[in-house]
Amino acid sequence: MSRQVAPVSCYIRTLNEERKIGEVVAAAREVVDEVVVVDSGSMDATVAIAQAAGARVIHQEWLGNGRQKRFAEDQCRNDYLLDLDADEILSPALREEIRALFKGGRTPLPINLLKLVMVTPTGKPWHGFWLAHRAKLYDRRVVRAPDHKAWDQFEIPAGVQVGRLSAPVFHHSYRDVAHLMAKLNRASSVRAAETRQRGRLAVGARVLFAFPVYFAKHYLQRGLFRAGIYGFALAGILAYGRWLRDAKMYEAMLLRGSQPARDDRSLGQSAQPLVRRLG
Repeated sequence: MSRQVAPVSCYIRTLNEERKIGEVVAAAREVVDEVVVVDSGSMDATVAIAQAAGARVIHQEWLGNGRQKRFAEDQCRNDYLLDLDADEILSPALREEIRALFKGGRTPLPINLLKLVMVTPTGKPWHGFWLAHRAKLYDRRVVRAPDHKAWDQFEIPAGVQVGRLSAPVFHHSYRDVAHLMAKLNRASSVRAAETRQRGRLAVGARVLFAFPVYFAKHYLQRGLFRAGIYGFALAGILAYGRWLRDAKMYEAMLLRGSQPARDDRSLGQSAQPLVRRLG
């Protein structure tokens, strides 16, 4: 019996993602019409695993976070798109919700938020906290990924109706603390290079005073206090990752103030390889 799928194309950006890509593709293939993997040069088994799981794999050198998504959007044959990272697995309940959205030829709302639930390295989903709602199921005729090197989340246009699905996407964000630290270090470099500068005083104030605010956001607002000692450690690591962006921005300002203009150009070029997706 053929599986019932929705007229949706799922796209996934990859670079050395063999850890979870097979499970991600297999779960998506249960509900969508096609899965397109845009790989930017994996040296591991990512491509072979994705193809074996049923994805169409396209090679594209890295264009930047938003621009790589734009390229992926253009490779899809359907207008409704599902944007997944290579560590995000659709839960069985969410697959059923997506099928129901399109059942009977119905056209769903042009933008739908999906609920990301963090999965710890032990394999335990944290349903009660560490939640994020992202616009991941959408009509590309209404919105597109931003044409930007660092930013890849589109802004929802005014007046556009937005739906919200209740079942989770399981986000296997990191395999251990060392992996999480490496991801945060890369992300902070990208954001520091691409964020519009606010002035040395403003950034300096963040370096001096913002860390406790970042920590409180994760520990209290996002509920990591409920995860005991491990939650405390994670809140500190995540706050440090956000604070690194401020520190790197401040350092860049100091370097620009102490070097000739020609060195500014070379600094900007040397920073470009850092503009890579989280992986």
